Amino acid sequence: MLQTIATIWLVSSVICTIWLAYELRRQPAIMKMMKVAWLLITLYLGVVGLWLYVASCREPEPGTHDAFVAPMWKQAVGSVMHCVAGDALGIVAAATVTSWLSLPMAQDMVVEYIAGFLVGWLLFQTIPMMRMNGTTFTQELRSAFVAELLSLTFMVMGMFPTMAYLMNVWNVMSPADPTFWFVMSTSILVGSLVAYPINWWMVRRGMKHGMGGSHVLGQGGTQDHAHHPSDNGHDGHHQEGLPEHNVHTVRDKVTQHGVNE
Repeated sequence: MLQTIATIWLVSSVICTIWLAYELRRQPAIMKMMKVAWLLITLYLGVVGLWLYVASCREPEPGTHDAFVAPMWKQAVGSVMHCVAGDALGIVAAATVTSWLSLPMAQDMVVEYIAGFLVGWLLFQTIPMMRMNGTTFTQELRSAFVAELLSLTFMVMGMFPTMAYLMNVWNVMSPADPTFWFVMSTSILVGSLVAYPINWWMVRRGMKHGMGGSHVLGQGGTQDHAHHPSDNGHDGHHQEGLPEHNVHTVRDKVTQHGVNE
């Protein structure tokens, strides 16, 4: 019975991801790196990931994306999804390898944490922001370190215990078993929920970007954030080079649509 449920979940997740890949081609306002993140999130979380995309990122009508994603909760969702997409990719890849190697659970989790951190830090934080901000690899490497470390640590605080518990209860360790991937999906979902508050806090302080758009990087959904440095005394590496007229555009749209934080 469990394997049947897991198989149905896997198939539905693939179907949702295929549909989203087609859908994102018609969403030019969404940043490219967020499109990749949403595809991975939907592959991980299936219909839950697709629902999150529709509820927090998909503009209800053309030209409304900036105002639609402006509320703080949506900005925080975007930050979590961006984090989880990269971190979970590294973790799942490492878990697949360590399962075949039959490593003890403690060693398995250490390897997964390191892999998740490196993939998230390098591929989903440093390189994309380097290209977006026109800065150097070293600059973005330093800037993204703390945010990535905090986000991943909180994520695994929810993900790892859930993964260990379910694998023990359901006696599943092989990637060839559909239940293995169902466990991964469930664990990633729990980890995402645990990581939400710290991501909300980091977006609010300017340490991470929010949902953003293809022409305006997320500013946490607040007007003050668009003009003032974060509380820790600097603008945050994700806010460099933001055109002033784009900030006013977002503020005007937020005001016009009555969107509050």
